Amino acid sequence: MSATGAIAKGVSAAIALGSNIGDSREILPAAIATLAITPDIFLEAQSHFYQTKAVGPPQPDYLNCCVIVKTFMLPQLLLENLLAIEQKFGRVRQERWGPRTLDLDLLLYDDLIIDTPTLQIPHPRMRERAFVLVPLAEIAPDWVEPISGCVIKDLVKEVNCSDVHLLMDS
Repeated sequence: MSATGAIAKGVSAAIALGSNIGDSREILPAAIATLAITPDIFLEAQSHFYQTKAVGPPQPDYLNCCVIVKTFMLPQLLLENLLAIEQKFGRVRQERWGPRTLDLDLLLYDDLIIDTPTLQIPHPRMRERAFVLVPLAEIAPDWVEPISGCVIKDLVKEVNCSDVHLLMDS
C-alpha cells in the first residue's frame, strides 16, 4: 500500500492504551474520548479494561485496553497526535518503562511495516506483551501481524497471560 493511498481511503490502526498514575479508570475513557474527537480519527472498536502487572521498575499495576480506529492520517502524523494526547494527560517521560498517567502505543497501521528512528510498525514488542495482545485479540482477533504473518488470536496463545485480568465493570 502506498502512503498517499492510505490517506485517500482511510486505514485501520490499532492503538494500545495504558495508565498507572492518577485515576486510571477516568484517564483511559477520557483518552479514548479525546481520540474519538480528534479530526481524521474515527473510533471503530474498544476492548474492555484489564489490570496488568507493570513491566520494568517497581510500580503500581496498570490498566490497559486497545482501540481500533479508522484514520486518514499518515502513520507519523498519527503518532504525533498520540504523543500530544499523552502530554495533554500529563505524561512525563522520565525513565524507560516507568510509571505514567497515559501511554498510547501505535501497534498496527493496516498491514504496513515501518522501521525508522522515530517510528516502528508493528510495535516492536507487541508480540511479547500479554497486556497488549489480550485486549487486542478481543477486538481484532483475525488481524494479521505483518512481520510474523500470524493472526492476533494465535499470537496471544504464545505469551503468558496470567498477569492480565479483565475488569468486570469496564
